[in-house]
Amino acid sequence: MKSYILAISRTVLVSGLLALTFCNPKEEDTVTESPSSPAVSIPEIEQGIKDFIAVKTGENDGVFPVKDENHDLKMKLVRVHTEYLSNLGPDSHFACVDLVDESGDVYDVDFFMEGKPGAMNVTQTTVHKLNGKPFYSWKQNKEDKTWYRVALEQSNNNLLGVVEGTDHFEFYYTVQIPSLEGPARMWIPVPESDPFQDVKLLETKSDIESRKIEEKVFGNTLLYYELKPEDSGKEIQISYEVKRKEKGPYEASAPDPKVYLASNRLMPKGGRFEEIAKEVLGEKLKESHLIQARALYDYIIDNMRYMKFGDYGNGDSNYACDSKTGNCSEFHSFFISLARSVDIPARFAIGASIPSDRNEGGIDGYHCWAEFYADGKWWPVDISEANKYTALATYYFGRHPANRIELSRGRDLEVNPGPNAGPINFIAYPYLEINGKEIKAPSKFTFQRKVNS
Repeated sequence: MKSYILAISRTVLVSGLLALTFCNPKEEDTVTESPSSPAVSIPEIEQGIKDFIAVKTGENDGVFPVKDENHDLKMKLVRVHTEYLSNLGPDSHFACVDLVDESGDVYDVDFFMEGKPGAMNVTQTTVHKLNGKPFYSWKQNKEDKTWYRVALEQSNNNLLGVVEGTDHFEFYYTVQIPSLEGPARMWIPVPESDPFQDVKLLETKSDIESRKIEEKVFGNTLLYYELKPEDSGKEIQISYEVKRKEKGPYEASAPDPKVYLASNRLMPKGGRFEEIAKEVLGEKLKESHLIQARALYDYIIDNMRYMKFGDYGNGDSNYACDSKTGNCSEFHSFFISLARSVDIPARFAIGASIPSDRNEGGIDGYHCWAEFYADGKWWPVDISEANKYTALATYYFGRHPANRIELSRGRDLEVNPGPNAGPINFIAYPYLEINGKEIKAPSKFTFQRKVNS
């Protein structure tokens, strides 16, 4: 994007563009003005930009047009960055807004406005970021103290665990049967091809017989084993070739509310989850599901810590709500419980993240994520990764990177034959049942990237 000087004085920008540069202003920060001209409050700036977007959306068949020297977009509002709203001087204001285009790409758009509350006009609009990656930054001219935009080279998220576009790798799933004193049964998920991943079975190394069984609600396939004491210590090795695409919002028919608005055993809806969701949303209960989902996503990022201790790893929304800690399963279960409690369809999936910074070796266990339904699309989210890497919070709202494999979908999975203990909570690792109880079967995931493909 072409750089050009913004002819705005240093005095005007003290509380404005410094906020843009460091992205950590306080909401109460404003430029000091004369007593006869009180500063416009942050809520008034927020309402001003919302009103402007609403009017323009109404005038343009339900979409908000955004044009600058490099873009001509038709957008819908996701959220206003209240942390970046600023007064630049008397009757001059700045707002930063997330908007989504028809393809599901999220753009961070900067607005400069002038005027009093209730009568603000936008004087300049520029597209700052695409899916969290900036096109430019701000820099101050040392001589005249004005600020100007500096174009940035295309940023790369690989060091933060993200492979964009496509990825191609072999995935190896290995299980060792523990010592058995009697009969046992085991279920292993089989990754399926879909529009975002092409999965080819390369080889199965095992002399233990298995058969495929279907889980019909979510469309999963599992391998089912009936084990005997003589299978103790044996190893099952399964290898796949996977071609994976980066996943963005994708169109789909309205989901079944009996499935995607329902309670699960460890992922309930209603009750305190409804109370929390409604308190978080407040006036946003009148807004679109897209805006509401972003508010719930931000709430979990702001209020949970990624920590592996206690009874974590079960995807228990109540545990997540009480402890405000957990791994990816708690983050996404909590989100789904909140979303479903305010009638936003949402769903759970689990697999593994393939390291982006090397091309072979071990994988640090399973990883799970979620999707929600809004505006006729399923929207991928990865809240635990956004919590770890806040720079990617915008990217992970609507994106899953290419370097992952999905092993199964859904919760409370019912299969036939199924465990005596009841439906399977979720499945990535093998589910081994001995005498009606789940027992951990030693397993590992490894990979080899196809670097020349």
